[in-house]
Amino acid sequence: MSGVAIVTGGTRGIGLAIARALIRDGHTVCAIYHGNEDAARKFETETGGKTFKVDVSNYADCARGVKDISDALGDIAVLVNNAGITRDAVLHKMDPDAWHAVIETNLTSCFNMSRAVIGGMRDRGYGRIVSISSINGQKGQFGQTNYSAAKAGMIGFTKALALESAAKGVTVNAVCPGYIATDMTSAMRQEVLDSIIKQIPVARMGHPEEIADVVAFLASDRAGFITGATLSANGGQYMA
Repeated sequence: MSGVAIVTGGTRGIGLAIARALIRDGHTVCAIYHGNEDAARKFETETGGKTFKVDVSNYADCARGVKDISDALGDIAVLVNNAGITRDAVLHKMDPDAWHAVIETNLTSCFNMSRAVIGGMRDRGYGRIVSISSINGQKGQFGQTNYSAAKAGMIGFTKALALESAAKGVTVNAVCPGYIATDMTSAMRQEVLDSIIKQIPVARMGHPEEIADVVAFLASDRAGFITGATLSANGGQYMA
């Protein structure tokens, strides 16, 4: 069922690829962004989709944003929780602000946004919620206790919400990408990238479009019997 789809962090990287895939499949897509006005304007110009500025770590702002989107575009059929940040440090040197920033942006945002749409989805008897977790939420990662905790939390959140929502026609799933070629990874030192690629059985990094196609499937009617699932897309680097 095509409808209005929200993609948080949808103007760049994996989020942008997801937004494009959902537009391709006939959805009216709204990309949520926080600070990058240039990326938002570029998104609207190049895709024809809409953008709304929302702080996904803030409950009231998410409620306001979802209402504004619904008023402008219609009922929300799909939510993709993609927004995320990193603030890497080993735990014994991690500043509390770095912990809270990552937890609130990556994990609390899933509650904030899902809470804003779930009631309407349940009332209408249809909805798709897909959260973008990470390989590092499955296996852990040195220097990322905050990020790994948030991404692992998204998986537990997904399973619980799936149980609560299944009888109401709402599916809830998680996707765990491995290392994907985005602006974030391209900023890493080449020797670090080379060492990562050596750990990936398919011997390359993933493409954002490969993650987007998984999300687009989960957001479609074809995935109506899949809920509470965690799909790994990591080139075989970690087999859960």
